[in-house]
Amino acid sequence: MTKTNVLGVGNAIVDVLTHASEEFIADQHAKYGMEKGGMMLIETDRATQLYGQIGQATEMSGGSAANTIAIIAGLGGSASFIGKVADDQLGDVFAHDLQATGVQFTTPRLTNDVPTARCFILVTPDAQRTMNTYLGAAAQLNADDIDEAIVADAEVSYLEGYLFDKDDAKQAFRRVGELAHKHGNEVALSLSDSFCVERHRADFQDLVENHIDILFANEQEIMALYETDTFEQAQDIISGKCKLAALTRGDKGSVIISEGETVSVSAVIPVQLEDTTGAGDAYAGGFLYGYTNGYSLKQSAELGTVLATEVISHMGPRTDKDLKSFTEGLKKAS
Repeated sequence: MTKTNVLGVGNAIVDVLTHASEEFIADQHAKYGMEKGGMMLIETDRATQLYGQIGQATEMSGGSAANTIAIIAGLGGSASFIGKVADDQLGDVFAHDLQATGVQFTTPRLTNDVPTARCFILVTPDAQRTMNTYLGAAAQLNADDIDEAIVADAEVSYLEGYLFDKDDAKQAFRRVGELAHKHGNEVALSLSDSFCVERHRADFQDLVENHIDILFANEQEIMALYETDTFEQAQDIISGKCKLAALTRGDKGSVIISEGETVSVSAVIPVQLEDTTGAGDAYAGGFLYGYTNGYSLKQSAELGTVLATEVISHMGPRTDKDLKSFTEGLKKAS
């Protein structure tokens, strides 16, 4: 029986994307602690206030792991997703967008008064994204929502680090890891955000060493995880901690470390840098598609790189292009 390539488990969020000035971000930092380039959790009142302050916005299905899974499905891979939305309009938006890409998404909806999560993504002129997230229904994902059959069916279960911001979701996270390994499958973790790493450093270090097989992190995140001054120091530490680490470095490309082998892949510079939202998600999607479909580590990283470049060339974390065209010229490793 053919398995699903990748299961994503993460916050089911509808993204609200808008342009913002440097001055607006600085003002919000002074008043509310908003950190440029980071992700800040907000509550209902603040979400309402912020929505009233931003200008014209675009709403689309998002969430880190969901973005990655949508990429895999778009490439022609088989993919599923576990995440919580409410039985409301934004819940409909999320489910429709994800299922339209070919992703299996059957998690029961929340039926209390807690609305579907939304993330306000403020994009400054330098294309940097600053996120303010109201978790809503997404935070009520719990261990009971984890369907063992879906986890057992996936070659790789991909978990987003943001789930560690809520205790119920954290238990769901651990449940997925236990079930995946029980059935002989692999577990991947994305560190998500350097501020997220700061909040959960000890937990993440334990996960990397003892509970996951594949780690995705960017330069800032891996340095935050091990509190190093340089990327090279963090790279030395992560070597041997897990089966495989895929570390992205922006315009410096990426480094893959796997069982003593180190592979470096150059960046692909976009013709126009529009919005960095979802770059890491797209890279992970391309890499995991390649990894679960017989491509070499280098080919998998190259595919992730070109997809990340495509995503940052326009607003939003997804693309309308035919993703299967990005695999042309790549042959499976012998």
